[in-house]
Formats: sequence, structure tokens, C-alpha cells
Amino acid sequence: MKRAYVVEDVRRAEQPLLDAGVPLMDQAAYALAGAVVRHIRESGLRIPGSTLLALVGAGNNGGDALFAAAYLARRGMSVVAACHGAVHEAGRASAVRAGVRILADPSPQELARAGAAAGVWLDGMLGIGSRGALREPLSTWARVLTGVRDHSAAEPYVIAVDVPSGVGVDDGTLPGAVIKADATVTMGAAKRALYLPPASHMAGQIIEVPLGFEQYLPAEPALASLTDSDVRDLWIVPGPHDHKYTRGVLGVLAGSHTYPGAGMLCVGAARSMGIGMIRYRGEASGIVERYPDVVRAEGAVQAWTIGSGLDDLREASRILQQAITHATPVVLDASAIALVHHDDVPSTVVITPHEGELAALLQARGESLSREDIHQAPARAARLAATLTGATVVLKGSVNVIAGPHGPLYAQGGAPAWLATAGAGDVLAGVLGAFLASYGDDIESWGEGRGIPGQLAAAACHVHALAAQLAARACDGRLGRPVTASAVVAALSEAIFIILNPQF
Repeated sequence: MKRAYVVEDVRRAEQPLLDAGVPLMDQAAYALAGAVVRHIRESGLRIPGSTLLALVGAGNNGGDALFAAAYLARRGMSVVAACHGAVHEAGRASAVRAGVRILADPSPQELARAGAAAGVWLDGMLGIGSRGALREPLSTWARVLTGVRDHSAAEPYVIAVDVPSGVGVDDGTLPGAVIKADATVTMGAAKRALYLPPASHMAGQIIEVPLGFEQYLPAEPALASLTDSDVRDLWIVPGPHDHKYTRGVLGVLAGSHTYPGAGMLCVGAARSMGIGMIRYRGEASGIVERYPDVVRAEGAVQAWTIGSGLDDLREASRILQQAITHATPVVLDASAIALVHHDDVPSTVVITPHEGELAALLQARGESLSREDIHQAPARAARLAATLTGATVVLKGSVNVIAGPHGPLYAQGGAPAWLATAGAGDVLAGVLGAFLASYGDDIESWGEGRGIPGQLAAAACHVHALAAQLAARACDGRLGRPVTASAVVAALSEAIFIILNPQF
């Protein structure tokens, strides 16, 4: 599991080491220098003669950058440090002794020249204690250097110190100009901005450097992102005494005469998850003909997926109320999300809105957030919706943000942008419903344990993303190819095999 923390958690955890005189800055600087060296060597270049620009502000991140610059200069790199404000004195002195050229408050023209001449940039302008957008002159630095990078024949490689300067460290927002990093070397523990959009899109590769204070961090992170191994731990593999009813029965009310494809995709995705049975209650034609194992008869279910492609919510409303009465988990997708516009529900009801649908929900609840507001701060919007409704919220996007009324946030990315296609949400609704059905009656008894709906929703998003990667062949750094939602359904079984069988 990838874990991330808020600034207060990190500050509290590192204090015992600082009080004991542990040289955390030396360790951080060495890790930064190591990241630069690795990049240069992987690029087929030599350290002597390579060039570096360190961007240095007044905080500890600036000190890290200065000590790293000194180390690299001693290794033979040509290093320039652009400094603003009262930078770390010992770091500056070390850099000067090592032969680093200091530019104190350079003009935009001087900065542009230094940026154009350097193959690597170190962004140490601000630390994790900063709030709001970059202030002048650092905001000008970010704009100038972004322009230099965009117009460079050979783009510099940018390494951010701890977090890219100017991001909302705790909420993942982008309040102003930010230099996009190719890699972020984060000290001791990842910060939430590295996984939360839109800031996460500026972080590049995340390199965590242990500093020894990890033992003092809270047991429950402020944010988590599940990996293959986490999903493998959550997966219920059938045993010799299982049968179709113990493996999970999912009820699906999706698809209509107007939108039959939504029902087809939702059912197809749920089938691929290996649950015991699907009871279909929608009006989409051809589903049983295509999937003869799907049952039309009414009966007991362990979870419901409702809403994909529906144009009439009367039956959906009835089923939802019945499910709440019997503590049966429910996924509400698409038009069915409107069923929680005014009524509170338990966290076993999982809603899967995109930004527009979440804006409509929040406005119905008296919160005047626009779609653009949600795009700029999705974590805040998802948590707000969960708090107002009681539901578990899966806010869909390039990174899915999952929030319950309590507990950690989850951020699940990894899907190629090719997944932004019609029907992808119907597939996710089927995957998620199947996950909930496989846990069945245990979800309520797990309480705040590993089976809570938020964690299962994050697992479903991970499986969905991996299937999209496989369908698009967008693995191992490849751009991949266009996909359809049907292709993602077809790839789900292979995605599950990869997760459950890491040895192959």
C-alpha cells in the first residue's frame, strides 16, 4: 500500500529525531544528489561536465537543495544555485566552498539563461510548510522556467524536493504556477499532494527516502493508494466448500430500452470478476441471450449495482430502500446518484459520480460548487459529499478519489487516458458491485476493518485501471492504443490473473 500523510503528521513524526540531533538534512541532500546521479547515468552521460540548476528558497527544502548542489559540484558537475531570500546559511556556505555559482535574486533573463544551460533542475523553492500559491518572485521563476522548458530542444530533467513547489501539500490543489517535475524525492513519507489530483500530475515519479521517523507516523495514513498486493490480500479466492451462493450474488438494475449498452457493459464486467451469480433486473434486451449464466428470476443478493443506463428511477428507489433496510451494499451509478440528492444513506451505499454529477449532488445539498471547483479540489469535494450524504464516494477522473464520511482518502490512478471513453463508468460499476457482493454479509460486520466499502472501492478502481492498461497495451512505458469499454471488460480476467499470480 502506498501511504501519504498530512504535514502535521510528518512534522510531529520527525520532531523526536530532530530533538536527538539526527542529521535529517544531510540524509535528504544525499538522497537528492543520488537521484540526480542516477538520472545522468541512465541517460548515458558522465557526472563531470553535466550541468545543474538548483532553485533555492528560504526553507529547509532549499537547504536540502544547497547541500545536494555542493555534493554534486564536488563530483565534477557544473552547478548554479538561484537563491531567493534568507537561504540556509550552512547550505549556502557548503555550496560556495564546493564551487557552486550563486545567483542571488536573479532577474528573469538571468534565470532563463541559467535554466537553458542546465540539463537538470532541482526545485527547492518552498517547503511543505508553505500555504497558497508561489509568491513573487518565485511565481515569476516558475513561469519563466516553464517557458524555457517548453521551448527547449532537449528538455531539462526536473527533480522536486519533497513536493513540487507551489502545490497544495495537504489538499492536492494547484493554486498558482508550478514547475512540473519528472521526479519527486519525498523525505521520510509521501505527502498527500503526490497522489491527489490535480497536484499529483505535477509530481512525476515518486521516490520515497526513509529517514527513520516512519515509526512515529500514525498507523492510519491520511491517504492510501492500493497496489496489486493489497488487492490480492482483499480478494476472496474460492475454496473446496464454496458454491455459487457463498461466492456472492449481485443484483444488477442497469440498462434500458434507450441505453441497452450500459446494462450489457455493467453485467459483462461483473461476470468477469468471478462471483457466483448475477440476477439481472433491467430492461436491456439481449443480455441473457449473450450471457446465458445471468439469471432473470428474483431472489436473494449480497449487493446491488443500480443506475447505469436507467431512464426511470422508480424501481431503483424501491430497491435502494429495501437494501438499506437489510444492510445490503449498493452501488449507485449515473442517474441513480440522484437518489441521494436529499436522503441520507449508510456508507455501504457507494456512489460513483463524475465531476458534473457530483456538482449536481452538492448543489442539491446546498453547496454551490461548480464542476470546475470540483476539478480544482476533488479531494475536498469528495469528502464533503461523503459527509453530507453518509455514502462512500468514488469521484471518477484520471485519478479516482474515494472518500467515506470517516477514515483515509484513497487515490487510485494508473489507468491510461484512453480509458476516457463511453461506457467506462458502466464497467467500473459492475466491477465494484461484484467486489461488494463477494464480501456479502461480512461488509457490515467488518465495520472499520479491511472490508469497509471505501477500501473495496479502491480495489475495484485498481482492477479497472489495470484492465484498461492491458486493453490499451499501455504497460511498461508504452503510450498504448485506443480502447473501448468492451475491450476493458475483455481484459478484466487477465488483470485478475496478474494480480493473483505475481509469480508468473
